[in-house]
Amino acid sequence: MNTEQRSQEMQWASGRILFSVQDGVGVIRFNHPEKRNAMSLEMWEGFAHALQHARDLEELKVLVLTGEGSEAFVSGGDISQFEASAQTAETRAEAQRKARAYGPLLADFPRPTIACIRGYCLGGGLAVAIGAHIRIAAASSQFGIPAARLGIAYPFGGVRALTQLVGPSWARMLLCSAIRISANEAERIGLITRQVPDEALWDETMALARAIARNAPLSVNAALVTVAQVMKDPADRDMDAIGDIASRCVNSHDLVEWRRAFMKKRQPQFRGN
Repeated sequence: MNTEQRSQEMQWASGRILFSVQDGVGVIRFNHPEKRNAMSLEMWEGFAHALQHARDLEELKVLVLTGEGSEAFVSGGDISQFEASAQTAETRAEAQRKARAYGPLLADFPRPTIACIRGYCLGGGLAVAIGAHIRIAAASSQFGIPAARLGIAYPFGGVRALTQLVGPSWARMLLCSAIRISANEAERIGLITRQVPDEALWDETMALARAIARNAPLSVNAALVTVAQVMKDPADRDMDAIGDIASRCVNSHDLVEWRRAFMKKRQPQFRGN
C-alpha cells in the first residue's frame, strides 16, 4: 500500500483496526502484529464500526480483510483479557456483545468480501474468515479452532458457517480435536476457496478484488443475494428478493451499457443502476 493511501486510512481501537479504499476496493487491516493480530474487545468493536463505515460508502465495490505483518491473519481473541471479561455475568455479557457485534454486519455485507489470509487463522480469526464470501490463503497458513483446549464453546453462528463449508464430520473433527491444519488440507475440505504461494498472496487477492470491482454491481449483488437464499432452507427462501434483483438487472442502464461497449469493442463503464 502506497504512502498516500496509508495517509488516508481511517482507524478504530487506537489504530488496531485500519480501513482504506482505493478504486472501489476497500481494505480492513487487523493491526496488532506484536500479538499475531489477536483481537482485543476494543478491536472486535472497532471491526464492527469499520464494517458499518465500509458498508455505507457508495464507491466501495469489494472489501478485503487482512492481517498486518507476516505471522497471522487473526490468531484468535486476546487471551490476556479473558479473566477480566469473565468475572461477572455483566462483564461476560458485555464482552460477548463487543466480540459478536461484527457478525451480522459481515454476514449481511452487501458487496463481496475477501479474506486475505497469511499465517495463523485461528479461533475467532477463523470465524472472521469463514464470514467472508471468499477466502484466499498463503500456502504456509495454518487453520484451527482451539476452543476445546480453552474450555469455551464456539458460538452457534461460527459452528453453523463452518459446518456449511466443510460438512458435519470435518466440523466435529476441527472443533473436538482443536488440531491445526495446513492450507493444503483447508483447500481440500473446502474451508478456504484457494491457496496461493506466499509471495503471490497480496497480488492475487488484489487482482481478484479488482476483477470483481470492474463487473456490473447489480449483477454482483444478484449473485450474493441468490447464493444467500440458496443456503437457506426452502421454506425460508425469499424468492421475491431473487426476482426483484433479476428484474433490476434486466432493466438496468448497465445492461444497455454492456451492449454498447460490446458493439464498440470497448470496456463497459458500469454505474450500478
